[in-house]
Amino acid sequence: MSRERRPGTVVIAGGGTGGHLIPGLVLATAIRRERPDWRVVLVGARRGLEASLLPARDFSHHLLSVEPLYRRQWWKNARWLHLFFRVVREVRDVLDAERPALVIGTGGYASGPVVWLAARRGIPTAVLELNAFPGLAVRRLARTVREVWLGSPEARAHLRPGRNTAILETGVPIVAPDPELRARTMSGFDLDPERRTLLVTGGSQGAQALNEAIARLLETDLAEAFQIIWLTGKAGFARFRHFHRPPEVRVYDFLDPIAPAYSVADLAITRAGMMTVAEVCAWGIPSIMVPLPSAAADHQTPNARAMAEAGAAIHLPQSELTPDRLAEVISELLASPDRLVAMRRAALARAKPDATQAILTRIGVLSG
Repeated sequence: MSRERRPGTVVIAGGGTGGHLIPGLVLATAIRRERPDWRVVLVGARRGLEASLLPARDFSHHLLSVEPLYRRQWWKNARWLHLFFRVVREVRDVLDAERPALVIGTGGYASGPVVWLAARRGIPTAVLELNAFPGLAVRRLARTVREVWLGSPEARAHLRPGRNTAILETGVPIVAPDPELRARTMSGFDLDPERRTLLVTGGSQGAQALNEAIARLLETDLAEAFQIIWLTGKAGFARFRHFHRPPEVRVYDFLDPIAPAYSVADLAITRAGMMTVAEVCAWGIPSIMVPLPSAAADHQTPNARAMAEAGAAIHLPQSELTPDRLAEVISELLASPDRLVAMRRAALARAKPDATQAILTRIGVLSG
């Protein structure tokens, strides 16, 4: 089969979690909007979130047999002795079938093999690194790809790019905030515009530690200070759905899109995945960030620290997350309206609302 590149064809590889899948979908949608004559193909993993979401989206896609590398349960990596050649064969088949003019990796275990093999073939490649501390795959790929797009400026110091690799601080591609959405969401959710709204989200996978802390918090008088939108994740929904008492407490497993929840939030309690960080910054939401301690290479902790050092968030390690400590932090913020205003401004100062357009410009340059 010919390996001649097909003009206007872009492969976007990434997934596993929403933090890697959603940026790819945002880029794919933006490319289609700006260049309807181009073909966008998404590549993910059969065991990732994309396996259930991509079939419902109007994009061509491929799912690979790729699996994550395990750091703690290292013995599970023995499967890669068998998987490696299968995954390489599958990636070759995708590249042969699509003949892309450009390959973009958005992170997650599905992106590395696709970007790596594309770069070896001489196909223009770029990777998007969302986190303040880059993952192992991006640190390695930075030596061979054409461009690395950073979601956080702190990541630059940890990269050793190749001679022909450009490092650009683009920001994270997200759906731009709609200033008119708040009023529509308040009405649609039957929320009281005179009360403050607390958003709790552990990301697409949910967060057991956050869910348990919020359940205990709802048993205290502090719960009366907010109306709450609580996203438990699919795994925790059955256990916590009985707290659903609209409009005071609204419990969902996941919201897609999540923008309506962000539009009404006056304070957010979140994990510290970079997609979440980018979204709370774009919406200017003061936040209490509880990094996932088991995240690969503990990459969420640097994200939370960067936000805290900028004055945009409170960094609350999970080891310190108790109902009493969470109530104390919330009470301190409620007692200091000026601090909440300052946190909002600091979050907005870190936002890059033009990130998607900046990356679209680079896509046009790289694809010729």
